[in-house]
Amino acid sequence: MFDFYGYGASSMRLKTGNRTVTALLLIAPFVICYLVVFAYPVYKMFAMSFTDAPLIGEGEWIGFDNYIRMFEHKLFYTSVYNTLYFVLLTVVPNTLIGLGIAMLIVRLKGWIQAGILVLFFMPYILPVTVVTQIWQWILDQQFGVVQPMIEDLIGRRISVFRDPVWAMPMVALVTIWWTNGFNVLLFISALRNIPDDYYEAASLDGASRLQKFRRITWPLLWPVTALVLTLQLIMQLKIFDQIYLMTQGGPFNSTYVLLQLVYREAFGRNQGGYASAVAVALFVIIVAVSILQYQLLKARGR
Repeated sequence: MFDFYGYGASSMRLKTGNRTVTALLLIAPFVICYLVVFAYPVYKMFAMSFTDAPLIGEGEWIGFDNYIRMFEHKLFYTSVYNTLYFVLLTVVPNTLIGLGIAMLIVRLKGWIQAGILVLFFMPYILPVTVVTQIWQWILDQQFGVVQPMIEDLIGRRISVFRDPVWAMPMVALVTIWWTNGFNVLLFISALRNIPDDYYEAASLDGASRLQKFRRITWPLLWPVTALVLTLQLIMQLKIFDQIYLMTQGGPFNSTYVLLQLVYREAFGRNQGGYASAVAVALFVIIVAVSILQYQLLKARGR
């Protein structure tokens, strides 16, 4: 009897050991990719920010000199302001527009719904270079199809990407048009998960459409709305492609953003250490703003 129980315990330990090995083998590819693709580059970024290293190669330890230089650099503050301005122009409007479009599309049926959804999602799959070419043609000062409307509104045609007042709002408009399809898909998925019984019960109680939205749709959509806002915030803080292709940071640095400053210092001036310090600042801003937004959204969702 003793041998029987001893054999059973050994067999159980062997099975547990096999499960542990299997689990480690399954998660090993992810852990290795995470360490190689994310953890190590982040460590090198922080380490380089304390040196005078070029983009490729080692440098001498200089302590906080890069950070002191960064806080004395006027273009850094301009880049922070422009980045936050772009976030203000895109995050909330993009989310609200996506919600509005989703609520309209979800009311449609069959092939009409599918066709319109494809039309709204199609820009999202386009590369940024194609998006840039499309909107540069649409907004061209001489031949752009939108310029007659601009002329009717303000009395003259404007080269919008060369005007310090118009440049950033236009880049924000292009970004919303380009990325909104993904938000629409998320909201449609959430709207379809709301049971029709809730709306039928509200109709029997005499609730209006606005009351249904305030009491049923909006509370049940809030988790997805919070997700969309968080994803949009992180994505828009990392704005670079559209700015680089449409305005190159101009005119007069009115669209110069943080990632463009990182690009200029690293690839244009071969100052990897200073570029790493700016990248660390952007990393801290993203983490701080994301945590702040998460806490605000969490408090709102209670």
